[in-house]
Amino acid sequence: MRVLRVSQALVRSFSSTARNHLENRVAEKQKIFQADNDLPVHLKGGATDSILYRLTMGLCLGGTVYSLYFLSWASFPQKK
Repeated sequence: MRVLRVSQALVRSFSSTARNHLENRVAEKQKIFQADNDLPVHLKGGATDSILYRLTMGLCLGGTVYSLYFLSWASFPQKK
């Protein structure tokens, strides 16, 4: 009996009525991304996009420096 109650609770929590609470925000996003404000499209999302862009560029720069360091380290073998 208890298993039946739990399964009914799960079915109710994942029912299709929960989707009705979501609103369609595509028109809002289109206005933001189509605005002519001289920003590149990868930065038009606001502060979150800016942070993600800077984090990505920092990781790329760090990885490049790291790989160049170890390439130079491997180029000159250690003397024994």
